[in-house]
Amino acid sequence: MDSLTRRNLLAAAPAVAGAGLLAPAALAAAAHHPDLNDPAIRARMRARVIGSCAKETVFIFYRLHIYGYAGDGNLIPFFTMNHLNVSEWTPMPNNQYESRTYEAGVYCKFNTDEPLDDWVNPITGEKRKVWHFYGGPFSVAIGPDGIVTKGADLNPVVLPMEELGDMVIVPTSSSAAFPNAATPEDYPHLSAGKSIFWESHATYGARAQDAFNEKLTNAPAFCTFQNMATWHPWLGMGGRPETKAGRTWGRAYGAKIKSLDEIPLGARKSLESHTPDIFKWREWTGFRNDMRDYLKTVPKG
Repeated sequence: MDSLTRRNLLAAAPAVAGAGLLAPAALAAAAHHPDLNDPAIRARMRARVIGSCAKETVFIFYRLHIYGYAGDGNLIPFFTMNHLNVSEWTPMPNNQYESRTYEAGVYCKFNTDEPLDDWVNPITGEKRKVWHFYGGPFSVAIGPDGIVTKGADLNPVVLPMEELGDMVIVPTSSSAAFPNAATPEDYPHLSAGKSIFWESHATYGARAQDAFNEKLTNAPAFCTFQNMATWHPWLGMGGRPETKAGRTWGRAYGAKIKSLDEIPLGARKSLESHTPDIFKWREWTGFRNDMRDYLKTVPKG
């Protein structure tokens, strides 16, 4: 079979639905496309859009606008993070593509590139020292039917890829709950409870001609994600009515960039001044866990 048509998709509906293939409406006119029933082709396509199906380093720059939700009313603007994702991709056996991923983010005055050293929490009125973000390295493995992470708090679930117009959309969804290292007993002013809850929904979009191009290893892509998460300890939201009723909500949009020189100038300056180690990711030793590393800097009680 040379293509996955609407009729073929419906005939194979149970298997295809579990594999996260293109949605039916998208495949009606896909006669010229590679056969996504082939697991090798399917894995390459997913890796090509999200990262790369070759041995290369992929950079993604995001603007992440973060808000507070206090359990009622509208979202409250908190700050904007300039976020850089650096992923070293490598083809692996059995149609797998693995990345070693490093991340950093600089909290800036909302909707600007002005880095924050101190920040006044608009819910509590308290002035807080800002803890800028480092994470990784963690591994991400993309295969024909899923994504597996090691060392990360989230493990994405693939959703059906879909062709809309001349674009291919590759969405993922993550939901996690895990013990909070900042326990209410040890960190009453910082802790948001015994558990951390985190939702993250990412979408990658590439032109169909790039996504299906078997000669292309790394498709240019528009990248977005939305996060809803338990209050980070550095926000100082412990012991309040909003502690359990509220969370932070983030909306990020960005794109793969060909080199670090394509980071917008203001954002590049903020990353260089406040998270300079992201530009030396090859020299990292050990694992950086944002929350646990923060807790090492503050006293208990």
